[in-house]
Amino acid sequence: MSRTLYLIAALVLAFSNAAFAQDDRRAPSEESVHFAWADVLRVDPIYSYERVARPERECYDETVTHHDDRRGNNTGATVLGAIIGGALGNQVGKGDGRKAATIAGAVVGGAIGNNQARRDDEHYTTNERRCREVDGGYEERRVSGYDVEYRYRGETYMSRLNYDPGERIRVRVSVTPAE
Repeated sequence: MSRTLYLIAALVLAFSNAAFAQDDRRAPSEESVHFAWADVLRVDPIYSYERVARPERECYDETVTHHDDRRGNNTGATVLGAIIGGALGNQVGKGDGRKAATIAGAVVGGAIGNNQARRDDEHYTTNERRCREVDGGYEERRVSGYDVEYRYRGETYMSRLNYDPGERIRVRVSVTPAE
């Protein structure tokens, strides 16, 4: 039975060493990383188009009709017309027909009186300036990043950066064993 325990312990130990070895390949230690400088060969800006809002004021002339009430309030003419129309309607018909004719005469007489009073009002047109805000935006081309080609120890690399690095670029060098 103790032989079986030794065999199981040996297998567990072998598998745990293999697991640690795999972890070392995935995450290099800080000791195997250093920084250096590489020569920049080419920098190509990457452009994007963005809409820039710029509200503008747009003005135009509009013809407006005005109504100038010369007499002021038209209530008097309307009431007078209704009284006259009601009196005339009262002269027509008998019984319930007379009541209906009186009401109809008052309504028609009031409308005629109001209309007659408005004939004296003055109507005129003028041009008035109207203004409103409109979107006067435009598309603007902006640099959104840079494609950078650089050489480190004879090898050429390409990276996309959000800044122009200039003539040299700092690189992070990581060394790990090959499988």
